[in-house]
Amino acid sequence: MDLATRRRRAALFFFFLIPGLSISSWVTRTPDIRDQLGASTAQMGLVLFGLSVGSMLGILSSGPLVARFGTRPVMGVGTVLVIAGLAVIGCGALFSSAPTVTAGLFLSGAGMGGAEVAVNIDGAEVEQITRRTVLPTLHGFFSLGTVVGAALGILCTAVEIPVAWHLTAVAVAAAGMFAYAFRSVPAGVGRTRGARRSEGGTAPARPAVWKDRRLLLIGGIILAMALAEGAANDWLPLLMVDGHGMDPALGSAVYAGFAAAMTLGRFCGGFFLDRFGRAPVVRASALSAALGLALVIFADSPVLAGAAVLFWGLGASLGFPVALSAAGDSGPDPAARVSLVAMIGYVAFLVGPPVLGFLGDHYGLRSAMIVVLGFVAVAVFLAPAIGTRRTKAPAPAPAPSHDQEPATDK
Repeated sequence: MDLATRRRRAALFFFFLIPGLSISSWVTRTPDIRDQLGASTAQMGLVLFGLSVGSMLGILSSGPLVARFGTRPVMGVGTVLVIAGLAVIGCGALFSSAPTVTAGLFLSGAGMGGAEVAVNIDGAEVEQITRRTVLPTLHGFFSLGTVVGAALGILCTAVEIPVAWHLTAVAVAAAGMFAYAFRSVPAGVGRTRGARRSEGGTAPARPAVWKDRRLLLIGGIILAMALAEGAANDWLPLLMVDGHGMDPALGSAVYAGFAAAMTLGRFCGGFFLDRFGRAPVVRASALSAALGLALVIFADSPVLAGAAVLFWGLGASLGFPVALSAAGDSGPDPAARVSLVAMIGYVAFLVGPPVLGFLGDHYGLRSAMIVVLGFVAVAVFLAPAIGTRRTKAPAPAPAPSHDQEPATDK
């Protein structure tokens, strides 16, 4: 791997780390923010709707923006919005303003959704250049960011540091990381519009990727696993506090355990993907997430429920990055394919928070999580659609003969 590729990969680490750090900083302070806003569970669902709407608008615009301008400017603007949104959330908490918190979540969601396709296209190209499994590790840095953010959130909650000070400090640190990383991202990656016209030709017809049955099944997997991850990001501290009687600091600690399990799964996932292929790993991941969710929902022991969150985190860790990787190499126009399945995944973030909030208000958050469990169970049966390609390090190989063909997804 040459120096430029190493710097590019390191820059992508920061572009995944920053949103993880930001979202976990917000999540670990949700009990405090809820108390400052005086909001009910249903009202918190409406506040979270700002994150969902922003995410959906961002993800809908990301694919066309990448095709027009390339990944670099889309990643840059998206990350700036994430950082700005975190500062606005802090201001909303300071003034006990639910609309301001909602606006901050909208900005953060738009930034994360807008950068989602761009960073994954850039990561997929690094994966192709190095011929190694890279996307799970990159997403592992998102999870590492959630671990660091959760640890800081627990500390700030325990010593009663005001939410506004906490979130502003995180925003400043994230701005420094962004300034360092942005210069190492190359321009022009993913750009498919404009270049053809400048050469005097016409743009080729884009295939209707939404008609690809296998791609839609991959979208179903990403919907279920994104819902499993998003439900924890949105509700896990409150689920532990309201559903299992934990105090806020311990509820945040359980979320930190979930984030740590996600991180472990993503950093170790490349080994298992290279060894066993995508479909078996995704099936095992969905089973692990289903087991963890079932114990959290139905076990009355807070200790058992807290331990089960580790299975939930491990299970949810690989679904999103592996599905994106599979979508990207499932056919022509990878940007459009990644955009489509990412958009399907963000439906979970759009519909999930308010629906779970309203269900939790009427039936309790533990019962509301049965919806998530049902989706994850379906993902177990959809796993074969994700394919079985194994990515290996580059090595000299003889030309394929008639009885030896290159491995492909099936």
